[in-house]
Amino acid sequence: MKRRILLTNDDGYFSDGITALYDELRKKAEVYVVAPDREQSASSHSLTLNRPLRVHKLDKYCYATDGTPTDCVMLAVHLLFEHQLPDMIISGINHGANMGDDVTYSGTVAAAIEGSIMGVPSIAVSMANYEPRTPMTRAARFVAKLVASLDKLGLNSSTFLNVNLPLDIGQAYRSFEFTTLGSRRYKDIVIRKTDPRGKPYYWIGGRPQWKMTRGSDFEAVSRGVVSITPTRLNFTDSDVLARLMDSRIKL
Repeated sequence: MKRRILLTNDDGYFSDGITALYDELRKKAEVYVVAPDREQSASSHSLTLNRPLRVHKLDKYCYATDGTPTDCVMLAVHLLFEHQLPDMIISGINHGANMGDDVTYSGTVAAAIEGSIMGVPSIAVSMANYEPRTPMTRAARFVAKLVASLDKLGLNSSTFLNVNLPLDIGQAYRSFEFTTLGSRRYKDIVIRKTDPRGKPYYWIGGRPQWKMTRGSDFEAVSRGVVSITPTRLNFTDSDVLARLMDSRIKL
């Protein structure tokens, strides 16, 4: 029986990345797309609770919604799959990296987080240093190989994979490493502007400064190697917890 795979992203259902993934994965799987009808970058793990959501059926296998990537996963599982979980959820291929601390902002990664919470094996996929019109077919082929080999990794659904590919340079992706999440520091800037009515508005911007930490996602991608980071949604600091439980602190 073919795997049933749900695809989503934060770039929109029309993006090159998700289109390439769909075309590649449907060769061996039953693939459905439920993705935003507009760009939802940096939407993080947000749900839409203060307004109704609209879902548009584009064809038998593709749906667009005006919600976030997390909304897309929720809608797909509860409506499209009718409470029968898909075999896998893949979010991407994102047009740009999602490495290190930036996974907390990422709508792409958030969709994989939601899949993991629902107990579905999930993968977030991004292409670092993406440039418009970069071909995504070779990246999609790498993801298809990863999907075919996923059972060999012995993961459970509480762990999802965060994959970052270096920019396509016209060769098949072959080299990959299992990595940690890297660390970066932004030189954040807030730009103040004034609209025609004299009211202020602001742009948040800045450039990241990455630490070249050996074994990290950023370090691997900077060498032209695919980074695969096993990631869990558990913020508990176990070491500190154990120390606090052993302490005799009185408040």
